[in-house]
Amino acid sequence: MPLMTRSTERTAGLVRAIRQEQLRSLTPCAKFDVQGLINHLEWVAEMFESLARKGPNVEQGPYAGDFPERAERTLAAWSRPEAWEGASPAMGLPMTALAHMYLVDMVVHGWDLARATGQEYEPDPEAVSRSLDFTGQMVEMGRQRGVFGPPVAVPDDAPQFDRLLGVIGRDPSWTP
Repeated sequence: MPLMTRSTERTAGLVRAIRQEQLRSLTPCAKFDVQGLINHLEWVAEMFESLARKGPNVEQGPYAGDFPERAERTLAAWSRPEAWEGASPAMGLPMTALAHMYLVDMVVHGWDLARATGQEYEPDPEAVSRSLDFTGQMVEMGRQRGVFGPPVAVPDDAPQFDRLLGVIGRDPSWTP
């Protein structure tokens, strides 16, 4: 939970600092411009709030510009001990796996937004380590589901965050 909280707060801070004229900027996440990525994060927050309450999957709605508020509700839902118990009826995965999926989204999409908008971003080292471990276990399933792209080669001795980015298909040296 502390890793989810810190990573969410960092990403929410980045979102708050984005200017209107940056919404159409490209991001390292090829599917999305900045506004599309924020909309994706809004959906992620709403989805994982529902999942934490053992609720259904939710459909992505239109861009609302309220990711930080949605993220607060998500963290509140995950702060309940019962959120971590058992498996998700909607996804059929252990709740701890879902928490890790959410963490990876916050860590990586925070970087995406920072790169796209010229903001500083330093992910929590423990969150990066946990995300890299989890992603290494789930990467093939993620690629099959279109969540991760083809791997990007990075040196074996590259920083953990660069290796995480490479595993999921991001180029750590991406610039707009």
